[in-house]
Amino acid sequence: MPCRVRIFSYFSYSLTIAGDQPGLKAKFDTMKQNRRKFIATVAAVSAAVPIASAFGKSIQKELVVQKYPLRIFSKVLDDYDFGFMCDCALLSGIGGLDLTVRKGGKCEPSEIEAKLPLLVDEAKKRGLAIDMIVTDISSADDPLTERVLKTASSQGVRWYRLGWQEYDLKAGVLPSLDKGHKNLKGVARLNEKYRIHGGYQNHSGTKIGSPVWDIHRMISGLNPQYIGCQYDVRHATAEGSNSWIWGMRLLAPWIKTLAIKDVTWVTGNGKPRAVTVPMGEGMVDWDLFFRTLKDYNIVAPMTIHIEYPLLDKSQQALPLQEKQEVIVSKLKKDVAFINGYLSKYNLV
Repeated sequence: MPCRVRIFSYFSYSLTIAGDQPGLKAKFDTMKQNRRKFIATVAAVSAAVPIASAFGKSIQKELVVQKYPLRIFSKVLDDYDFGFMCDCALLSGIGGLDLTVRKGGKCEPSEIEAKLPLLVDEAKKRGLAIDMIVTDISSADDPLTERVLKTASSQGVRWYRLGWQEYDLKAGVLPSLDKGHKNLKGVARLNEKYRIHGGYQNHSGTKIGSPVWDIHRMISGLNPQYIGCQYDVRHATAEGSNSWIWGMRLLAPWIKTLAIKDVTWVTGNGKPRAVTVPMGEGMVDWDLFFRTLKDYNIVAPMTIHIEYPLLDKSQQALPLQEKQEVIVSKLKKDVAFINGYLSKYNLV
């Protein structure tokens, strides 16, 4: 069964039921209301479907046992109201948020003790999980590091993305990686204390992690249960066109989260640049990627990164509910794409 079906909350389940019953469907035809009325209508219909209530109560347990739970990197929706963000995920068949807990994010690190529990509680009320976050954490010496890890762990967060380590041109390549290793070794000790995993994302550009092999040197010898890699096949493809697969195989024991997006190359003014596109419209070899997940038994939550426009210029002026319809339609395509490959390789 595709993950999208398994992670539906009672909210989206009720929408499905309503579509099959004319009497209930009529109620949903009036949903061009404000957001509160929209949610109230869904709640009323859900109450009329006995199985929906039980389904809603079991959603968190169901999320825990999924092999590849889907989350959405919240950055693309951070400018919206938190309830709107949750509704977009819910209607798209995404089981939770990969929440930005970093400077300028949905939750400022300095406010984490007060704000994160409120956001987690609000998400749970909708049957959504916040078990992944994105942070700026790069060293155990930062006074915010332990505060973030302690609070996140207490709220059920199991995985987080680390901040960046930098190359030092004066020190040289290998000394820079040795310094990064030392920093992450300290972070790993805190991760073990709070039973949480930190993943370093490979990325395009010039930071540590772009060649991918440098991540291996930086985390080698550290316990994969607490420190590893958030593997991003989009960036790996952009940096290693055909050779990216060797980096993925090398890092396999440390890959505990997966960032999912696609990429293509465009040329402007004689200069090529990598551009993120909807999944299946780029150059990522998805068959090789999913086959490698299976061959190396890489089992990890998937965070969907939307780095292409969800709304064009003309859609920016639409009413909020119509914006949501456009956003959800695009997210559903990515969800269906992922579920198709998970099914194809029997990874569900």
